Amino acid sequence: MASRLGVFIDRDGTLTEEVGYVNHPTRLQLLPRAAQAVRALNSAGVAAVVVTNQAGVARGYFSEEVLHAVNAELIAQLKQAGAHLDGIYVCPHHPTDGQPPYRADCDCRKPKPGLLLRAASELGLDLRASAVVGDKPSDLVVAGAVGARSVLVLTGYGRGEWEYRRASFPAMPDHVASDLLDAVEWILGERAR
Repeated sequence: MASRLGVFIDRDGTLTEEVGYVNHPTRLQLLPRAAQAVRALNSAGVAAVVVTNQAGVARGYFSEEVLHAVNAELIAQLKQAGAHLDGIYVCPHHPTDGQPPYRADCDCRKPKPGLLLRAASELGLDLRASAVVGDKPSDLVVAGAVGARSVLVLTGYGRGEWEYRRASFPAMPDHVASDLLDAVEWILGERAR
């Protein structure tokens, strides 16, 4: 029976600097306090899981090999800071760009819930007790699709989305946080209640 809480973290703009397409490991940079946020989840026994759309693969901007190298760099930077992820789940697809098999109307591209469902199944997570943290409305929508709570961070695209576009959000966040650490502290505080 799945009982473990998970926090599903968007990569670009939430955990790492938003720089457009990360087409080389040297372009990956953790956001300030991001490693501290993951360490807090690790200490609390909460699964820290990255769920990320990487349509740059479908669009031909970088290969799957580069994607794996970038994610390996992410793991290395977190490890150096004493933090670890329980999983990284990636959608490399785009519904209209690129060539098959990457041009696909898949079930894993957020806001569809495929990545979260797969992670929950593989890691034994209770989605209804979990939370999704991201800097875009699609992250909030995917949370609602699986019954998880949602937190919008004001890093990456978050501040602009929240200040200028929230009237058009398809779903409102359960909480708005300045960054990933604030988001994690809110999630852990909610769990304690």
